[in-house]
Amino acid sequence: MEKDFTQLMAQDRDMVEDRLARIFDGEVHYASLQEAMEYSLLAGGKRIRPILTLETCRLCGGEPEAALPFACAVEMIHTYSLIHDDLPAMDNDDLRRGRPTNHVVYGEAAAILAGDALLTAAFEQLTEANLPDEQIVEAVRCLSRAAGSAGMVGGQALDMAGEGHALDREELELLQSLKTGALISAAAELGCIAAGGGTEQRARVRAYAQALGRAFQVRDDMLDVISSPEELGKPVGSDQFNEKSTFVTALGLEGCAALVERLTRQGIEALSGFESPDFHIWLALSLAERTK
Repeated sequence: MEKDFTQLMAQDRDMVEDRLARIFDGEVHYASLQEAMEYSLLAGGKRIRPILTLETCRLCGGEPEAALPFACAVEMIHTYSLIHDDLPAMDNDDLRRGRPTNHVVYGEAAAILAGDALLTAAFEQLTEANLPDEQIVEAVRCLSRAAGSAGMVGGQALDMAGEGHALDREELELLQSLKTGALISAAAELGCIAAGGGTEQRARVRAYAQALGRAFQVRDDMLDVISSPEELGKPVGSDQFNEKSTFVTALGLEGCAALVERLTRQGIEALSGFESPDFHIWLALSLAERTK
């Protein structure tokens, strides 16, 4: 079964990679802007968010291909956030996905503009979906809220404000539910929207993805302590260096492992109303045990 799901992920990833590689074909090049955008956008990675969009569309009775523009839009916003997170004014990281970060290669100004352009282009990508207008409008509403001040950007603001301060567990959970969880939740909800799923389906998908996102971040905090730059493809120990509170500082490694297990179980339980949630169950279990 695991082999089948691994192959399914690879197929979905190939579909996403192919579309991402063609998004800016034929556009006018202005200085190094497009090159900088594609440097980060096409750098690979797990592509968990767009795969979650495609497979949630399938889970809710739709065809994954219909959700492909939505999936690519999510990945474009994720990529822009990574470019900006790595900037000297933010986390000041010089390695991402095993190679120099965007600002190291192209300079800070070009990196900021590349992120800005990817964010804007993501919403254009939503409109490329061959779906009824009302579903596209709902997708815009969902993704804009998840990416903005009520979601990912709000979480990053809390993250920056929390540097040098000891945050309690409640503050950490709020920060990470916005910074990481909001976009993961939106990725799943966009798949449901593309499939024409109803309110009940969307609520279940949201509950699953929110638990998945929280578990993902707790595991990420653990890997920042126990992994290596070679395995992760990015610096480790940066949270401690930047004096950031993490789930590891709040709970310890054993407490984090127990929390990941509990959140994964909660996410799986949220899928009980679906006929064939096997892929989503496998994905949750795989992410809970990931090493990179």
